[in-house]
Amino acid sequence: MATPIDPAVEKATHAFREKFQAVRDEIGKAIVGHNEIVEGVLTCLFVGGHVLLEGVPGLGKTYLVRTLSEAVNLPFSRIQFTPDLMPADIIGTNIITEDPDTGRRQFEFQKGPLFSQIILADEINRATPKTQSAMLEAMQEHSITVGGTHYKLDEPFLVMATQNPIEQEGTYPLPEAQLDRFMFKLVVNYSSKDELKTILDRTTTGYKANVQGIMSGEEILAAQNLVRRIVMAPHVQDYAIRVSMATHPGGPYAIDATQKYVRWGASPRGAQALALTAKLAAMLDGRYNASFSDVQRMAIPSLRHRVLLNFEGEAEGISVDSVIQEIIEKTPTMAEAA
Repeated sequence: MATPIDPAVEKATHAFREKFQAVRDEIGKAIVGHNEIVEGVLTCLFVGGHVLLEGVPGLGKTYLVRTLSEAVNLPFSRIQFTPDLMPADIIGTNIITEDPDTGRRQFEFQKGPLFSQIILADEINRATPKTQSAMLEAMQEHSITVGGTHYKLDEPFLVMATQNPIEQEGTYPLPEAQLDRFMFKLVVNYSSKDELKTILDRTTTGYKANVQGIMSGEEILAAQNLVRRIVMAPHVQDYAIRVSMATHPGGPYAIDATQKYVRWGASPRGAQALALTAKLAAMLDGRYNASFSDVQRMAIPSLRHRVLLNFEGEAEGISVDSVIQEIIEKTPTMAEAA
């Protein structure tokens, strides 16, 4: 017998699906194509995770982030990462100020651009590792500590970082600890011929997208809480765990490709990302419980940046995505295992 659905959850889920579609439509006024990328970014927003966008310059990654901030009515801050960017440039610093009346001097904290709610970390892998690591506390704890003083960031807080492919000159690979803070890594590919025609029609004729604000920060936080009320049955959760553990070479669920080509597998955050994003996928499909197929859909963007290839994998040109796809195909669901 199916578990009865809480009417309040059912009503809230229906309202959320309508809002999600409306936000996606508003973004579509400005962004041509890239539907999977848009949905992936929105997925991270509504489960409370950060997103890493990878692609060559000029594919609209920055424009997507700016458009999202307009559609959800959240303050937006853009940080252009460069090799000479220092941690204080993004976090903020204490400066000496003087009272004009008394002439008394004192330290005053001047907030950096991280004190916003949607952060675009543009070309994050052009900055040195020291500056990249300065974002770790903000991304994980949603707070910043400067000079022994703790500053809580406003919620919701979302970091959307763009990076150029690491083969490009002048890039620094992101530390594994920072990569693990991103819920999704999304790869932005070139536009198709028809999409490029639409882009030219819009950008060379005076067209200006009128993006309307659809949601508020409070509604986004409510949606994040709602996602956590969606059910993931024990056998589906077990499947998500086994998929995540199948990325661990030497582990009990590792497949042959993992043993041969993988150096490091996904951390527990990978399994958390699988579970949360699968729940959101179920919500958007009008269901109140996550399924095996939801986990499978979310596996590649959730795990691709958490799996490191070994020397053999890199030498043979193996892609991380292909290893994860093979894991999905070869890891049995509970029903199949039985």
